[in-house]
Amino acid sequence: MDTLKDVETRPGPGAIRTALLVLLIAASVSGSSIAAAAILDPGDHGFTLEHQFRKRSYLARVPPHATAAAPLPVVLNFHGGAANAKNHKSYSRMDAVADREGFIAVYPNGSGGIGERFLTWNAGTCCGPAAATQADDVGFVLALLDDLARRTPVDRNRIYATGLSNGAMMAYRLAAEASERIAAVAPVAGAMTVVRFAPSRPVPVMHIHSVDDQRALYNGGLGPPFPLSGTRVLHPPVEEMLARWVRHNGCAPQPAIAAALRGGDGTRDQGQSARKFVYAPCRAGTEVVLWKLTGAGHVWPGGQRDYMKRLLGADTAIIDANSEMWRFFSRFTLSR
Repeated sequence: MDTLKDVETRPGPGAIRTALLVLLIAASVSGSSIAAAAILDPGDHGFTLEHQFRKRSYLARVPPHATAAAPLPVVLNFHGGAANAKNHKSYSRMDAVADREGFIAVYPNGSGGIGERFLTWNAGTCCGPAAATQADDVGFVLALLDDLARRTPVDRNRIYATGLSNGAMMAYRLAAEASERIAAVAPVAGAMTVVRFAPSRPVPVMHIHSVDDQRALYNGGLGPPFPLSGTRVLHPPVEEMLARWVRHNGCAPQPAIAAALRGGDGTRDQGQSARKFVYAPCRAGTEVVLWKLTGAGHVWPGGQRDYMKRLLGADTAIIDANSEMWRFFSRFTLSR
C-alpha cells in the first residue's frame, strides 16, 4: 500500500491531472478577481473601440471617491449634430453634477465627420452622414457600455441617457430600441425621430425644450438649413411626440402642472420662464415629464453662457438641466 510519503514523491497521472486542474481553476478565479477589481481613477478618460470595422471613441468622467466595491450609475450625454464629445462636455457642464452626485458621465463621439469634428448620430430619420450611411449607433453605444464595464464597476441597472438636439434624438432612439438597457432618458431640445417605435417596456422620460427654439422647432416642421450641409430636418411636434410615450407608458392623460418659474428682473434670464408638466401615475412606476421653457433658444439650460449664441439663440439658467435630470434619473432603475 502506498504511504502518504509515496503519494507525495511518486505522483501518478491522475494526481498530476488533478493538480493541473486545481491550478487552472485558481488562475481563473484570480483573473476574475483582478478583472472585477479594475477601477478607473477619478477624473477624465478617453477610450477607443472598434465597432463594425469603424474606430469609435468616447470620453468618461469618473467622480471622486469611486471604489471597486460600489458600482456607479452612468449618464450617457450625446452631443448635437456637427459637434463632438469634447466640446459638448465643456458646453453642457455635466461634470460638476457627476462629481457631486457620484455618477460616471460619458460623452460618446458620433461619426461621419472630419476627424472628430462635425459628427452626427443616426437617430432614425436624422441626422447627416450618420443617418445617410445607416451607422449602427445603437450597437456602438451598447458596445461602449460593455467596454466601460470592463474598465470600472458600473451599475447596469442604472444606465441613463440624455443629449442635445441630434443627441437628444439619439437618446430617444436608445429608449425605443434598447429599453432593456436604459433605465430612463432626459433629452434636451430634440424630439424623437425613430422609424419604428416599439420599446419593450415602459421608460421614464423627461423632455426639456423651449417653445422659442428656432432650430428644433417645438411645434414641429422643417427647421433651418443644417450647418455646412444645408440640409433641413423635419421635426415632430414635441407634445405629439411625448403623447406617444404617455400612451406607451400607460400614464394618466392629463398632467399635473407646476407653477411657472420666471427669470428675475435685471437678470440675464429676465423675460424667460419654465413650467413643469408631469404625467403620472404610469405603468411600472414610470413618469413622463415635460419642462416647457419660453424665451430660450436651442440650448442646454444651465450650460455654458454665450456659447455659439448667433447660431443657437438665447441661453438660459432658468433651470439647471443637469440637476433636474439627475433628480429625475436617480428615482428609477431597471430592476424597479
